[in-house]
This record gives sequence, structure tokens and C-alpha cells, in this order.
Amino acid sequence: MIKPYDELVKLDVKPFCDMRDAKDDKGKVIKVPYLNWAECVRLLHENGAEVVYFEPIVNEKGSSLFHTDRVFGEGDKTNQCYEVGVHITIDDLKFDMRGPLMNGSNPVRDNSISQQRIWNCQTRLFVKGVAMRTGLGFPLWLDEEKAEPKEGLADDLSFHDVRKIKERIERLVTVKLDGGLSLDEIAQKTNMGTGDDVRELLRQCIKLYNFEGMLKSL
Repeated sequence: MIKPYDELVKLDVKPFCDMRDAKDDKGKVIKVPYLNWAECVRLLHENGAEVVYFEPIVNEKGSSLFHTDRVFGEGDKTNQCYEVGVHITIDDLKFDMRGPLMNGSNPVRDNSISQQRIWNCQTRLFVKGVAMRTGLGFPLWLDEEKAEPKEGLADDLSFHDVRKIKERIERLVTVKLDGGLSLDEIAQKTNMGTGDDVRELLRQCIKLYNFEGMLKSL
């Protein structure tokens, strides 16, 4: 049986991480650690899991690429708010993880979609989903978050990030799920309708973030 969240969240996974390039809030290139999906699987097994795997979520046409019907942008700068998802199984724990197809902090446009980017996003969603539901590697995602706005800057809209709000909500939802509530029960108790309504709300956060990026590029 896999160890509980409180134990796995304390496990230092940095010795098992690779490094990738990223940019800080000033645009400077920095090295940040990331947990490879294969190492994530290995660590789960070492900490009690017997069955661990993930599968792409596919749409009605059999494709793992989801998108809006509307095309944003023009010329070679078009985008349909692409998303991918994975179904994750860890013993008896089964759940879905969806997320936007991104190029770093930028959306992936129509002319730059590739199988490799789709796969990279799927593996990243697996590792992120594992972190949120089991605690394994979760501190890495905390480190990746942007710093909170400094005192006196809270009213500067440039410091507010829709993605960060989404992350906070997802963490709260995870806590409630671990406490025994189902997503439908959470939705009912918060007057949000059904679990599907909650999922759609979180997807709309990403669409709103992408829309802002499109507006900036016009």
C-alpha cells in the first residue's frame, strides 16, 4: 500500500531530478529541477505502490488533443486553447488530470504543435497529478510558483495570475478529496452544481489566461 500524503510530501525528490531551463520574474534564464515521469513511477513503487501507470485521455475522434471550436489570433499566430489530459492509476486511486498545451509560459500555436510537445505535456501532467494527489514531489511545484506580490504591489494587476488562482483552488479541492468528499459533494456544498461544473470552471481559468496572452500579442 502506498504511503500516506503526509509522508510522501516530506520525501526529498531533488536528488532524483533533472534540470531544465526556465525564466525568473525578471526574465533571467535559471535552472530548475524537475522530476522525470519514469523516476516518479519508480519512486511510487519504492514507497508502496504496486500498480502505477497513466494513459492519454482521448476525444470522440480518438485524438489526445482537445481544443475550442473558436480560432484565436490571425496569420501564423492562431491558437485554439489546446489541452491534453491523462488518466492516472495508482493502485485503487484513479483520477484524471487535464491541462493546457504550453510552451514554457506561452501557449502553443497552431504552427508549433508537435507530438513531442503533446507527450511532454502529458508526462508533466502525470507528475503534477501525482504530486497533488499523493504529495510526492509537491514541494517542487511550490518552488515553481511565482512569489506572492510584495507589500504595496497587490493592486498592480500585472502581479495577478489566473493560473495561480487555479492552482490554489486545485490544492484546496485535493485536500477536501483526501478528506473523503467526492467532487460532486464539493460542488453541491459550494453551490457549483456538479463535479463536471467544477472541472469546467478550472478549464475556463486556463482559457482566460490564454485569451489574455492572445490579446497581448495582437
